[in-house]
Amino acid sequence: MTSADGGRSRPRKGFPEKRRAILDASRKVFGRVGYLGASIDMIATEASVSTRTIYNHFENKEQLFSTVLIESSEQVAAAHEAMIERCLGRTADAAGLEADLVSLAMDWVRPRPEFTDHFAIVARINAEGENFPGDLHDAWQKAGPLRVQRTLAARMARLAESGLLHVRDSELAAQHFVVLVSNTWGRGQAGMEALTDAETHDIATTGVHAFLYGYLPRDGD
Repeated sequence: MTSADGGRSRPRKGFPEKRRAILDASRKVFGRVGYLGASIDMIATEASVSTRTIYNHFENKEQLFSTVLIESSEQVAAAHEAMIERCLGRTADAAGLEADLVSLAMDWVRPRPEFTDHFAIVARINAEGENFPGDLHDAWQKAGPLRVQRTLAARMARLAESGLLHVRDSELAAQHFVVLVSNTWGRGQAGMEALTDAETHDIATTGVHAFLYGYLPRDGD
């Protein structure tokens, strides 16, 4: 597989809608069968284009996979950043802190159908880890998970500056929050029933309570 530096496809002649169809089809195929199981022929069939059309836009399967992964990760990260801003961007007092954190937690846990293929790819990456080059792994982390972590950490730091939280390490606080509110024990995954609204609320509320127990200011802090 090529390195992350080759993740962006070079400009080629072709209609933008064809390129979009190829990327969308690739996301589905890579999510369904993984990088190793996917082929250009499979992607061409899914996209209803010829293999020649794919090679007019991308040099090979490696470059196509890299492009799909980074683009998809950036889209998921942008959605999470908007979620963080929407839920915590106006938190001004202790009275609203818990409710705002619960709202964020519920959004975090709630499935996003538009990103199903992306998270299927991520699951495949974890399963095929030994075949996944380190430089592309780093590029994926920077484009997606680490970008979201930094955004949430910055918001935690602002809440601490406002006196609403007691945070020594904002990145660690962000990690703690995500782990605590994501305790779904595999529910909502393939072969499992999706979480009900009541279950989502319970997970979010319980996780936020545990988070606040460790991060609310106390006398002497």
